[in-house]
Amino acid sequence: MLWDRLRAQCHDLYGEGAGAALFERLRALIAERAVAPSHNAALTHRDALLITYADQVRAPEAAPLATLAAFCNRYCASIITAIHVLPFYPFTSDDGFAVSDYTAVNPAFGTWDDLAQLHQRFRLMYDLVLNHVSSAHPWFQAFLRDDPRYRDYFIVVEGDPDLSAVVRPRALPLLTPFETPSGVKRVWTTFSADQVDLNYANPEVLFEIVKVMLFYAARGADFLRLDAVAYVWKQIGTTCIHLPQTHRVVQLLRTVIDLAAPHVRLITETNVPHAENIAYFGNGTNEAHLVYNFALPPLVLHTLHTGDARALTQWANTLRAPSPQATFLNFLASHDGIGLNPARGILSQADLETLVRRVLAAGGYVSEKSNPDGTRSPYELNINYFDALSIGAKDEDEAIARFITAHAIMLALVGLPAIYFHSLFGSRGWQEGVRQLGYYRAINREKLSHTVLEAELNDPRSRRARVYAALAQLLRARAKAPAFDPFGVQRTLSSNAGVFALLREAPDASEPVLCLTNVTAQTQLVSLPWRALLGTNNAVRDLITGTRRSVHGPSLALQPYQTLWLSPR
Repeated sequence: MLWDRLRAQCHDLYGEGAGAALFERLRALIAERAVAPSHNAALTHRDALLITYADQVRAPEAAPLATLAAFCNRYCASIITAIHVLPFYPFTSDDGFAVSDYTAVNPAFGTWDDLAQLHQRFRLMYDLVLNHVSSAHPWFQAFLRDDPRYRDYFIVVEGDPDLSAVVRPRALPLLTPFETPSGVKRVWTTFSADQVDLNYANPEVLFEIVKVMLFYAARGADFLRLDAVAYVWKQIGTTCIHLPQTHRVVQLLRTVIDLAAPHVRLITETNVPHAENIAYFGNGTNEAHLVYNFALPPLVLHTLHTGDARALTQWANTLRAPSPQATFLNFLASHDGIGLNPARGILSQADLETLVRRVLAAGGYVSEKSNPDGTRSPYELNINYFDALSIGAKDEDEAIARFITAHAIMLALVGLPAIYFHSLFGSRGWQEGVRQLGYYRAINREKLSHTVLEAELNDPRSRRARVYAALAQLLRARAKAPAFDPFGVQRTLSSNAGVFALLREAPDASEPVLCLTNVTAQTQLVSLPWRALLGTNNAVRDLITGTRRSVHGPSLALQPYQTLWLSPR
């Protein structure tokens, strides 16, 4: 059945002749490169993912990947099961996302052996940067020499076609001129002049990317993040985003993975409005295993800024994966900014404008995108998530309380939780980086000294130590409760505007946990049908602290920014 599906996908993308030829090549490639799993493939409530750069922690005269492995073995092994190592390949810009060699480890970071050492304790996520390559990549350099083999690897636009409908994630030129022996060619560059889009209308390009994908699976990838996948197929006269052919490419990649490396999970990275984002689940079995839950970061930020959980509650009640094989990747912060587009249609335009004003007033930045009518609009907030949540807090104690509260909400939701390195270890924004490097996203990409970081973590009074201890406590509590299964059941509950209330259950609807989070700086009373929800109206246990609590009577008091995970067991 999978082989028939793959044959049909090749035909749908490239027609009868070219499609049949691609299918035969893929069948031979899969037979040659099938990969057996090195880890148990199941995802459970015990799983959580760390997002980090390969050189996030630096020590003198040591390979950064080796330093990262040693650091994570000490501080993360008991609370994290998987690590997303952001692009560790040779690159020329965008902190790794302009890849000049797909199959090498950047010598400045270490070697494949260093990644194998990391893989001994953790599952690994790699980036498949499939929309574009660096302008220094050998494929593009051959194109610039007019090598006929690579003539159609990239998209050359001739004449003056109407490209106004093209959806742009940046406020930069869409086409970049390059000199070649046959003259100047204007080449499609969605993200920057150094990130040259690949031409998936050429089946050879798709075949080469499949080879890269299976190479990563053989090198230890348990998850593959399909970077900027929404833009991979271009057709002049359209928006060039989410085209039917784009979804067919994702479907083909999923079929190849199901045949060659079924333990590997595909994760689509599509920073777009929520309904468009979750379309990459497909039918729940034929596209992404997980999708980034991009609406969550701006929604949680809005909730804690306003002390009003109603928008978050209404949205969370809609979260349904289309099959038991699919779920969300939940996160609050990453190497990028806080996307605004995913919250459009969930938050009002006035709410989004308020977020922008608050971030700018607090010293953050706002990146813009180009619109079809020639105007620009805010695309993402560039600010460290701790700093964003600190806006309006009376002191650092309250800022830390808000930050932990935000992560308690994220960790309770159905899906696989992912925590950015700077969040787990309580970093603030790196303003100096913006000044040094000249781009806004640098504010959240500081690289840290191993010695200095450990010294701060060894001081229990430091912000880093306090944040790490509190998040570790939440992660350990979550790992003990089958209700937090990433494929489990969730139901939001009506309480009051100042409380986010969620009932979680295991996939078989057993093991209930009632998650209550006060999103305000004031005490909140919660009145719920305790017996109907938990099977008791007396004592329950808070999974976070391990203490017993009484829910006898109609109301339970939640202290400012307090979270309770209540279990009848």
